[in-house]
Amino acid sequence: MSWFVLVISGVLEAVWATALGKAEGFTRLWPTVTFAVGLVLSMAGLAFAMRELPTGTSYAVWVGIGAVLTVAYAMIFDGEAASLVKVLLLLGIVGCVIGLKVLH
Repeated sequence: MSWFVLVISGVLEAVWATALGKAEGFTRLWPTVTFAVGLVLSMAGLAFAMRELPTGTSYAVWVGIGAVLTVAYAMIFDGEAASLVKVLLLLGIVGCVIGLKVLH
């Protein structure tokens, strides 16, 4: 259960990070609300997962999932430059997250 919650929390990290970029300094209501709700839920899930999983592993997985999804979203929907090297590096992060799960 902790791993499932941790993965969902990583996804929510990407939600709040993306919303923060779209909130334009908290001047846009709905991106700001999405940021706040996503942040609270993401942190709550991370805290829940850390009751059973090691802190370092939990944080690395949470950040890895959030980072990969945030960059992928930006490349697909926001026009961030994509390249083969960038995609391969993101896949490397995914591989490391999977490795942490396998080793735990």
